[in-house]
Amino acid sequence: MKRTWTYRFWRSAAQCLLASIAVALLTFVCFRLRVNLTIACLLYLTVVVLLSVMDGLVPSVFVSIISVLCLNYFFVPPLFSLDVADPLDIVALIAFVGTALLITYLMWRRKRAEEELSRSNDELRGEIDERQRAEEALQKAQAELAHVARVMTLGELTASISHEVNQPLAAVVTNGQICLRLLALEEPRPDDVRTTVERIVRDANRASEVVQRIRALAKRTEPQMISLDINDVIREAILLVQREVLGHGVSLRTELASALPPVLGDRVQLQQVIINLLINGVEAMAPITDRPREIVIRSRQHDAGHVQVAVLDSGIGIDSKTAEQLFSAFFTTKPGGMGMGLSISRSIIRAHGGRLWVSPNPDHGAAFQFTVPTDG
Repeated sequence: MKRTWTYRFWRSAAQCLLASIAVALLTFVCFRLRVNLTIACLLYLTVVVLLSVMDGLVPSVFVSIISVLCLNYFFVPPLFSLDVADPLDIVALIAFVGTALLITYLMWRRKRAEEELSRSNDELRGEIDERQRAEEALQKAQAELAHVARVMTLGELTASISHEVNQPLAAVVTNGQICLRLLALEEPRPDDVRTTVERIVRDANRASEVVQRIRALAKRTEPQMISLDINDVIREAILLVQREVLGHGVSLRTELASALPPVLGDRVQLQQVIINLLINGVEAMAPITDRPREIVIRSRQHDAGHVQVAVLDSGIGIDSKTAEQLFSAFFTTKPGGMGMGLSISRSIIRAHGGRLWVSPNPDHGAAFQFTVPTDG
């Protein structure tokens, strides 16, 4: 603070010194050229304006004072005296001082306003930058949380995943044994061997695809918004949960509309939402014993710019008071639940530019539905 005051003092002192030199030179030139009072006033006023533009409030006031003294002493009769003989000259000097001080004040106010505006803009930019950093931190935290939720979900689906991998691997082993027996025959049957090897390749590719899907869900990656067939996304998600669904005595039926436009989204995140909704539906039907347990997953055109996916169960249903609370963080109706699945799912769908909501079915259970924008 002290250094700032000292800097301003010496800066003003230097400006006053330079201004005094400028006024002295101007006075000398005007006096030698014998200019009249009006022209002299305009020339002195120019010096005042230039100092005001240079942000010199104190020097401008200083120059205004010494200028009127010079005008009075050198250009107003009687010369070389501060007396004024003509009342009109008094008016001219007063007008000069008033104009000079008014210009100085207005220029100073303008400079202060510009500085305030610049300071406000800097503060606003700082707030915007801070908000952007906070939003980036929030998005990063949400991505981390979504990744943790995916890994936990995969842990719950161990039985389904192992079945999806073991099934094609078992087929590979079986077909390999058949191939060995065919090769051991006295009369080789190349056509049968070729068919068996093709089946081995097909089943091995099947196992590889399952592993790739699991790796994609377990891996932490940045969202990749690409053009997707939503029905393909649904089918891939079903493959990972169908064993879990069947193990709980639930039948899964699909009603996927054909010729749907592609959607713009991240495959892994959309699969995470669908898997979460399917598992929630299975768990909601656990207490049901008096009617069939069934999940229906549908896709259809919602409007010109969105595709809709719905997961309907025949479980215990949901009341209107609890419906919106389900999407709140840490709210759960399950004894061992964390209450994060639906909250994360809604965040994912919102980030895609869509909407996730729940409503009761007309007969039994609940319908979880979400929309995602089409690509193009």
